[in-house]
Amino acid sequence: MTQAHPTSGATPDPDCPVSLDLLGEVYRADAYDLPEILARIPPLTRAKLAAYLYGKSHMHQLGLTVARACERDDLVRAAGEIGSVIHGQSRLPPPKAAPEPAAAAGAPKKISLGGSGAKKISLGGSAAKGRSFD
Repeated sequence: MTQAHPTSGATPDPDCPVSLDLLGEVYRADAYDLPEILARIPPLTRAKLAAYLYGKSHMHQLGLTVARACERDDLVRAAGEIGSVIHGQSRLPPPKAAPEPAAAAGAPKKISLGGSGAKKISLGGSAAKGRSFD
């Protein structure tokens, strides 16, 4: 049985508020070029794009980045109450990685092969009752 394979490439998502070309341009843009690209998109369309990207798990962070270029009112108009949430999340500072306690104090990390505390083991059996080995 022969299967036909499409040769036209990706098909646009009908829920995406911008063309596939513009979406690709936004996706591939670096931090320097992205603000210029976003400035060319009308405010309400930009807010719709932020909400669209925010809803895609693999583009969630990009959605927040686009939302930083949007006004709260536009995001609410584009996505309802979730637009307000997107706006708030886009304005939060990025989470800081927690430093390791030993590294934060500047002390070298201690390594122990013996584990924590002395453990006594029993070999079992009636002859070993009451006897333990260090």
